[in-house]
Amino acid sequence: MTDFANSSQWDRLLQNLGIWQGSFTRLSGSGEILEDMPTVVTLEGIDNRQTVRQTLEYFSATTKELTQRRVLEYSTLNRSILLFEDGAFSQGSLQFSPVAEFGAEFGFICGDRRLRFVQLFCPSDGKSQLSRLTLIRERLAQSTTPDRPPLTLESLLGTWQGHAITQYPDWRPPEVETTSLTLWQQGDRLHQRFTAANFELTSTAAIAPGKLLFDQGAVPIQVLLLPDGASCNTPTVIPRGRSFLLEVGWLLTPTLRQRLMRRYDAQGAWSSLTLVTETKVDSVESPNL
Repeated sequence: MTDFANSSQWDRLLQNLGIWQGSFTRLSGSGEILEDMPTVVTLEGIDNRQTVRQTLEYFSATTKELTQRRVLEYSTLNRSILLFEDGAFSQGSLQFSPVAEFGAEFGFICGDRRLRFVQLFCPSDGKSQLSRLTLIRERLAQSTTPDRPPLTLESLLGTWQGHAITQYPDWRPPEVETTSLTLWQQGDRLHQRFTAANFELTSTAAIAPGKLLFDQGAVPIQVLLLPDGASCNTPTVIPRGRSFLLEVGWLLTPTLRQRLMRRYDAQGAWSSLTLVTETKVDSVESPNL
């Protein structure tokens, strides 16, 4: 990592400083809520902000008593994390292995709110299956900003024009491009068309309560529609010998959404991280094809 890159990334990390009150909501791999634990995460700059101290406090959901406290300090960033100018980030596994736990964390910031999400895959019967999810909803101390409504299929339908920034773990220059995503419903299936530069992808998904199942490709994909406008997009089983991506989205307003996409190549190595900021420009549910 160059000094310039290190400095830029560290400055982006500092945008996450604050006392963040919220909860860790543990979900099953299919999206059912298993546990909701109140938390306070304090991120403070010390030593002239050359070090970040992170204090994590976990509380009982029933008695509200402190049950666990951890303190960590960082003065450098490792190769598993990349951050964007607004403080959004993802950190996680550098390399997929079918015999080890694998996963990533994604984080967004919007004003006095943060949304983070953790996706974990565990080996089982020779496969790496989606096993544990954690939705982390946080607000700065004294903030009264409420959670956003749960994400619905109806809120996603339409055409979204986007601005995508892609960063790379090897520190090559970032790439910027425009994107377009159109989603419409026909019967019990969702259709989508995504375009970016010279790339175009069309796909369809079965619509199920609280989720979308893209079941017609070589790698089945599940998209969970979650509280606070969040979405979780993953393969249900990590494919071997194929590229794949992990994605989390956050609907900030009815017409503004961000998505973080962490891509892995066919050898299972982390290859890039993309932040898409997209605006809904058309709510027509069935476009002219």
